[in-house]
Amino acid sequence: MKPVVLLYTIFAAAALIVGVAVPLTMHHSGSNAIPGWEGLVSPGPVSKAHQFIASQCETCHKPFSGVVSNNCVTCHSLASFADKQSTRFHVAATQCTSCHVEHGERPHMTMMDHGALTRTEFWSDTVAKLQAVGIVGASSMPVGHLPVGNSAQRLNCASCHSNVDPHRARFGPDCATCHATNTWLISSFEHPADQTSTDCNECHKAPPSHYMMHFKMISQHVAHQDAPVEHCYACHTTDAWNNIRGYGWYKHH
Repeated sequence: MKPVVLLYTIFAAAALIVGVAVPLTMHHSGSNAIPGWEGLVSPGPVSKAHQFIASQCETCHKPFSGVVSNNCVTCHSLASFADKQSTRFHVAATQCTSCHVEHGERPHMTMMDHGALTRTEFWSDTVAKLQAVGIVGASSMPVGHLPVGNSAQRLNCASCHSNVDPHRARFGPDCATCHATNTWLISSFEHPADQTSTDCNECHKAPPSHYMMHFKMISQHVAHQDAPVEHCYACHTTDAWNNIRGYGWYKHH
C-alpha cells in the first residue's frame, strides 16, 4: 500500500472512531465527559442568563432530538407566564424555539415572530381546556385567528397589547388597521390628522413637572404662554415635544 493511501486510511479511521466514540461517550456520561469538545460544534456563545449551564448541553438538548421544550420549563415555569397579559399565551406553546434562539451574538434571545402565532404546530390542542379553566383568557390566544386554507386571518393584537395601549383604547382593538407586525411606525401618518385639533390631552398626559411650580417658572416662561396644562397645543408642536412654538428646540427635562 502506498504511503499516501495508508496515511489517508489512518486519518479516515481516526475520524470515524472520533465521530462514533465522542457522541457515545457524551451520551452515556454527559457533555462534560470530554472537555472542550463543545467548541467544535457550538454555533455561538449562550446568553449571559444561561452562562451557568454553558458547558452542560444536555440541560437544554436531548441526543438525536435537539432542544426539548420540557427542559426549558424546568426553569421557566409555565404558571408564571399566565400572570402577565403579554406572556400568558406561552401556556399553550409547545415549541419554545419558534421565537427564542439561544446561541449567537445577539443582544437578547427573543426573536418575536408574530407569524408563529398563526402556525398550529406550535400550539397545544388543549387551548380550549386552558381557556375553560381561566388559565388562558378567551382572547389571549390566536384561536379563531389561525390559518384558514391558504390564508391567515388577522391576529387579535389587543389580546396581548391592550395593557400598554398608548391610544387608551380610543382607536379600538383592531391594531392592524394602522400597524404592521414588523414595525409600529407608520410612514404615512400625519400627526394630528386634523391640523386644527386641540384635543392633545385626550391621548397625551403631561409630565409631572407640569403640575409643579416648574411649569409656571420655567415652561410657561420659555414658551411665553400663560396657557393651562391641558392646552398642549399652545406651546408644543407635533413633530417633537421639545420643539416649542415660537422658540425652537428646547430640552429642559
